[in-house]
Amino acid sequence: MRTRDLVFGLYADAQGSAWVVGLVEDAVGSRSARIIGRTIVDSNPGSELSTAGTYDHLAEQWAVEHPGQDGSSRRLVHLRVHLACSLRTWRAIRKTVINGLCPEGTAPHTCRVPWMAG
Repeated sequence: MRTRDLVFGLYADAQGSAWVVGLVEDAVGSRSARIIGRTIVDSNPGSELSTAGTYDHLAEQWAVEHPGQDGSSRRLVHLRVHLACSLRTWRAIRKTVINGLCPEGTAPHTCRVPWMAG
């Protein structure tokens, strides 16, 4: 087994970030893999990584899909989960998480948490 990373950009509040982390943990728990670390960096001033330039389109997406709603509790978030697993298992976990984030597939819909896979 090697260390592999799952990377996602999110536009989420604390509850949305916890929901995504739960999706990852559930996907990992059902396979022969283990989480060996997790990094969540948001776009708050002074953070070690500026996510705003990379994921700013996610905030725009949320604003278009939720006109008039207050997004002040949401932040652009960079989520990196370090896994010990095979490449095949990593691919299966990634696919499961993406399907959880976007259960509607390619049909028109509004995402609970706008996201981007890295």
